[in-house]
Amino acid sequence: MNWNTHLQAALEARAQAQAYRRRTVRRADTAPPYLESGGVRYLNFAGNDYLGLSRDAAVIAAWQQALADYGCGSGGSPLVSGHTDAHEYLETQLAGWLGYERALLFPSGYAANQAVLLGLLGKDDVLLADKLCHASMQEAAALSPAVYRRFAHQRYEVLEQQLADAQGRRILVASEGVFSMDGDKADIGRLKTLCRRYGAWLLIDDAHGFGVCGPQGRGSAAEAGEQPDILVVTFGKAVGLMGAAVLCSRTVAEYLIQFARHLIYSTAFPPAQAAALSAAIERIKTADGLRAKLQRHICFFQTALRQAGLAERLLPSETAIQPFLYGSNENALTAAETLRRRGLHVPAIRPPTVPAGQARLRITLSASHETQHIEALVKGLQDAV
Repeated sequence: MNWNTHLQAALEARAQAQAYRRRTVRRADTAPPYLESGGVRYLNFAGNDYLGLSRDAAVIAAWQQALADYGCGSGGSPLVSGHTDAHEYLETQLAGWLGYERALLFPSGYAANQAVLLGLLGKDDVLLADKLCHASMQEAAALSPAVYRRFAHQRYEVLEQQLADAQGRRILVASEGVFSMDGDKADIGRLKTLCRRYGAWLLIDDAHGFGVCGPQGRGSAAEAGEQPDILVVTFGKAVGLMGAAVLCSRTVAEYLIQFARHLIYSTAFPPAQAAALSAAIERIKTADGLRAKLQRHICFFQTALRQAGLAERLLPSETAIQPFLYGSNENALTAAETLRRRGLHVPAIRPPTVPAGQARLRITLSASHETQHIEALVKGLQDAV
């Protein structure tokens, strides 16, 4: 079988399982919570811009000024010539605010997770990870020479047994802070206690908690009053931009600079982006009003669904991620199309992104929404069951 035949067969197999479709959106004159696609404006309940900072005036102004100062790109790897004073300022800002000795910047959360796991783990090490950890962690674990064991989602008694079995080896425990598809939170206090007991390190990927959870939006770990040994924060969710940072000790940072291939062999993201990120971080520190508004939306949505008799379809979540289950791929796709015809953008999420039989609408709420937007969503969901 040649390459074209092989790829076509794979595409046909995926199509039979309801393939994903890429949707091109236009947002030049469409502010959150709306997006435009195919000349039609939709209320967007699928984005991760939880605080609406992607269109924040101060963040935009910082990027525009830095474009004038630095130009468009960094021009090189951070180890060669791409690390500017704007990047340095952002790293120092993040480390000081989040309480770590160092921060390292990466072009994406995917790259950050891969860099940490592939950079740190050797054949004599053990990685223990929650089964619902992000694909970037799962892929890195599969590529790593380390022993890799998963524990059932939030089954910390299973984790403890795995920790006991691995005693005497270097162990890294990995979990998300807020799980991206279910919207529930890890018990970071319990994770940290177990790691202390068995001498393991704890890695938390807080992509969906950073900016919206904890004091000043410092994230899930700060909300739990704990500090993981390694914290990964991403900038494509509540921060409203893109990229990521790894927060860690000075020793870990220097080690990753020498051994993390995703850092060494990637062009640094533009210095103008770093300047915009610094402005967004300052905005997040004082965004208690936006976080409170988002929390009111979450409570209002859940109450409205209870009143509509639909609450049993929701997975338990206190975060902006509100999974609305349909079970079968077909039902989820039909529901998404029903909502689309009502001007609501809520794509269906199906396996393999979620477990078989748990196809859903992954509804995300934002401080950009207003009460009438959520009322429209609830009415749409009533028609889509």
